[in-house]
Amino acid sequence: MRLPLIDPNDVSSIDLERTKQMVDLFMERGFTYFDTAYPYHGGASEGAFRQAVVERYPRDSFTVTSKMPCWLINSTEDMERIFNEQLERCGVDYFDYYWLHALNPDYTRIMDEHDGWGFIARKQQEGRIRHIGFSFHGDTQLLERLLEQHPEVEYVQLQVNYLDWESPAVEAHTCYDICTRYGKPVIVMEPVRGGALANVPDSVRSLFASHDPDASAASWAIRYVASLPNVMVVLSGMSNIEQMDDNTGYMQDFVPLNDDEQQMVVQAAELMREAIAIPCTACHYCTDGCPQQICIPEYFNVYNMLHMLGPTQKGNSQMYYNLHAKSHGRASECIACGQCEAHCPQGIDIIEQLQLVAQTFEQ
Repeated sequence: MRLPLIDPNDVSSIDLERTKQMVDLFMERGFTYFDTAYPYHGGASEGAFRQAVVERYPRDSFTVTSKMPCWLINSTEDMERIFNEQLERCGVDYFDYYWLHALNPDYTRIMDEHDGWGFIARKQQEGRIRHIGFSFHGDTQLLERLLEQHPEVEYVQLQVNYLDWESPAVEAHTCYDICTRYGKPVIVMEPVRGGALANVPDSVRSLFASHDPDASAASWAIRYVASLPNVMVVLSGMSNIEQMDDNTGYMQDFVPLNDDEQQMVVQAAELMREAIAIPCTACHYCTDGCPQQICIPEYFNVYNMLHMLGPTQKGNSQMYYNLHAKSHGRASECIACGQCEAHCPQGIDIIEQLQLVAQTFEQ
């Protein structure tokens, strides 16, 4: 997710040469865990992984995770077909880790109906999967039920970051505690919240710089979650070699946050909550299938930046909105079909927020 692109308006146009450079630095510094999925980058992510990693490195030098797209499943045959397609796309004979993807109440019902749990367990028995689990975007009651009903799962992938730690919508803290109680190591997604915790307001940047002027804002976010004792892996969707260099640099010899640093992050979360208007992580799940081809995350990012930086930046924000609108549907062209909201892991009222974006940039 979030690999470098040749065309910023086409998420499938992965810049393979830049991706290879990033992979080489990642591997050179001793990191081995790669995370992909069937829908990432418009379906191009798994193939890019094959070309950048599998075709260039020995199989025993890396691990790879992919996921079953629950929302596309109507039968056991669908799971078999998609799983085999994923193996072929990735160019591997087995997955080191494989999840049921983005479980929420709706996707859990689909997996229960078609026994997705039994499917991944059988593939594990066949040697096609080494470790099984699920990524999760539901509430704490559902998580508790899943771990009670499915003790066979080995890991849970959760959205955890300092902004969502005490969020009543995400419930990251409670979800983490539930996984810990059930003995399930946590793999963290969205530690930098789609880049929001890397591009922080000046108030947060100044706070962090007062302690360590050389540390990036992203490093504080990633070190925060990596300091949690039940976290096994922290995932970061890096988009360029500079981000790769930064992340691997401070994680090579990882130092957990001390008590004073933990308190600074709590202060940063309070400041960030005041600055972010729409809690979008730019996962792009909402855009696949949008009949109006509206670039929802990009519009939300422009709106958030305007909200964060103030009215003096209206001209700059307007310019970016207009650039996106040249190649995508405008926010006002939303027909309120709701498919985007059905796929949003954050539970954002996308239709309502698009109306707000339209009022801001189309008047």
